[in-house]
Amino acid sequence: MRLCVCLALLSLVLCASADVSPLRRGAEFVRDAVGGAWDMYRAYRDMREANFKGADKYFHARGNYDAAQRGPGGAWAAKLLSDAREKWQSDVSGRGAEDTRADQEANAWGRSGGDPNRYRPKGLPKQY
Repeated sequence: MRLCVCLALLSLVLCASADVSPLRRGAEFVRDAVGGAWDMYRAYRDMREANFKGADKYFHARGNYDAAQRGPGGAWAAKLLSDAREKWQSDVSGRGAEDTRADQEANAWGRSGGDPNRYRPKGLPKQY
């Protein structure tokens, strides 16, 4: 009888400890969000460096893809930054609703795991 009680308690302890704590999940979310923000910045930096006509959508998709691959925190950061950029672009820069819609399509494509190369223009250097 004591052996059965001990095995039952041991099983409960092992099952309970197998679940990741909420604090750890929160820390992973934050780590992924920071990494995702870095991925978005890196794609933006590469876009500016490449200065290649027609590559805008590719870099949108790539930044969102890289960020989302980190996990929920990365996907959250990518959506937040993409939406903020598009809001600013449509309100301040005057690029137009059609460009904003196309950018958001590329953003969503990358975040959903779609291959960013769908938007890659011919002739863009391989380093990007």
